[in-house]
Amino acid sequence: MTTFSMYSASVPVFKQILNSLHAILDKAEAHAAEKKIDPTALLTDRLFPDMLPFTRQIQIACDFAKGAAARLGGQEVPSYEDQEVSFADLKARIAKTLAYLDSVPQASIEGSEGRAITTGSGEKTKHFVGQTYLFHYALPHFYFHATTAYDILRHNGVEIGKKDFIGSY
Repeated sequence: MTTFSMYSASVPVFKQILNSLHAILDKAEAHAAEKKIDPTALLTDRLFPDMLPFTRQIQIACDFAKGAAARLGGQEVPSYEDQEVSFADLKARIAKTLAYLDSVPQASIEGSEGRAITTGSGEKTKHFVGQTYLFHYALPHFYFHATTAYDILRHNGVEIGKKDFIGSY
């Protein structure tokens, strides 16, 4: 009989998609160079005027990954300044997030299904238990922003597909 693992349902999942986003950024950078597109055009593009731009989608995906690992692990959520303006900056942010995920002890996340989790402040405060937080809040938000980043690049002609998004596991 296998037992459920909060760690296995979180950190490896975040790492898989973040590694994929890192590889996709390489393809986007190469696409911009090959097509002689100013990289800023891709970095600032959005799917619709009321949506956040590509760079912000990557930042938020990283934020949800590190935030979930920290909260589930009972740690303080590290704060990253949102100052990325290039593909290299975004790759560095992903690498920093991956390094943080590797630093969170697996044992601190295991058994966090019932841990009290609070996010936001003021009117935006939300209260969860660990499993609900992971499955109904952190993962959906993470996937939304990762997918939106992928979609922006695909919409702009970057030759990426489902295998690029899913990556290896």
